Amino acid sequence: MAAVSPAARADRTIAGVTKPDDHVLVVFGATGDLARRKLLPGLWHLAETGMMPDDYRIVGSSGDDLSGDGFRELARRAVEEFGAVAPADGDWAAFAARLSYVGGAFGPGSSEPLRRAVEKAESELGKARRLFFFSVPPVAFGPIVRGLDEAGLAAGSRVIMEKPFGTDLASARELNALVHSVLDEQQVFRVDHFLGKEGIQNILALRFANGMFEPVWNRDHVDHIAIDVPETLTVAQRVGFYDATGAFRDMVVTHLFQLLGFLAMEPPPAMDAAAISGEKVKVFRSMRPLDPGEVVRGQYDGYLELDGVAGGSDTETLVALVAHVDNWRWDGVPIFLRTGKRMGADRKLVTIAFREPPRQLFAFADAAARDDRQNRLTFDFDERGGITASFLAKKPGPITELERATMRFGYESLGTGILEAYERLFHDAMVGDKTLFASAEGIERLWEVAAPLLDDPPPVQRYAQGSYGPEPAIDDLIAPRRWVLP
Repeated sequence: MAAVSPAARADRTIAGVTKPDDHVLVVFGATGDLARRKLLPGLWHLAETGMMPDDYRIVGSSGDDLSGDGFRELARRAVEEFGAVAPADGDWAAFAARLSYVGGAFGPGSSEPLRRAVEKAESELGKARRLFFFSVPPVAFGPIVRGLDEAGLAAGSRVIMEKPFGTDLASARELNALVHSVLDEQQVFRVDHFLGKEGIQNILALRFANGMFEPVWNRDHVDHIAIDVPETLTVAQRVGFYDATGAFRDMVVTHLFQLLGFLAMEPPPAMDAAAISGEKVKVFRSMRPLDPGEVVRGQYDGYLELDGVAGGSDTETLVALVAHVDNWRWDGVPIFLRTGKRMGADRKLVTIAFREPPRQLFAFADAAARDDRQNRLTFDFDERGGITASFLAKKPGPITELERATMRFGYESLGTGILEAYERLFHDAMVGDKTLFASAEGIERLWEVAAPLLDDPPPVQRYAQGSYGPEPAIDDLIAPRRWVLP
């Protein structure tokens, strides 16, 4: 195999980022789907872009019986399939040498093997920080937290916890109490990978770095906001989890409400974690408890025939709702959220729709321009998304008529400078930056907001696969306004 030139590797280095201290990173659930698709390829990409510590060790842990060589081979296959940089195009040998593995259960009474592995890694590094990633179901959080305490590994460590953070207010409080019995809140990083996306972070930049936007980011100028995340995926590969969870718990409380906090927050006094988290929690406190009458729950045709779905299941595979933030900035501005499976497209859009002028002085060139005349800012927060401004402009020619026009900023041409969401969040946790992570207080407040819907959900309505939800309910929810998609 030909050696990779220093120049080729230098091209991937991202300059100006904070270098983490030396670290021992432990990934619980290291042979699972998330680790294969995101975590292991992400750590490799961070290493190749110069964002890992000068020295580090990665310890994989799961119940699978693997040797160290077996885990390194699993990591290589994961990078080959899902990584941004192929192993052959980087210094794979140096990365693989830092990987080790501990198999078997971990928890009280079974913590010794991992404790020895962590101590061995620390002895090789000297002074180093510890970071644990819980890529496991929530039912395993308790045993792992107690195992860390028993092994003496909790003190001074940081812990990344993968969602979900409970299933209702009572379970969220119970989970937080368990975690806080061993770990201080400052040690806990509750990961929401949506917040690690470039498009989401650009909402803050657009608002607070540009004088033309923040003055109109309020009820006087904004007619409504829509957060629309349709997916074409089926749930066939994770029926057991999904039939017990549904679209609302899976996507809205843990993802879309967190995004709403960024959209609706007041300008923070500083762009640091404490200030931004505080402003987000203020938004959550201002949210009106959900009205089940402003919620549409859908279930795609064929869902009940999937193996593992309970007979007559009322689980929603789509949810759309209206949220209200009852404060001075947003009073009277409806915020529409929609997400679901087996829909007509895979998109991740935030749309800010502005109020129309009080009088329209110009003729329209066609019916499309007349019927869709609101000015809009649309944030596409897919991995290679962008920002689109949609407005009315004069149609070229001797007649003064209006037609739709757009201007767009995109990330498509920006090579390896773009980090995948988990990569950004892994790096932030290593340097102790909690800006893009959820807090215990915020999570509990969102479950309070959700309580009326969880207590009295409307019945599910069928929708065709490849559609955008049950008709006419999905359009009636937003009427007289319209969804941007389809």
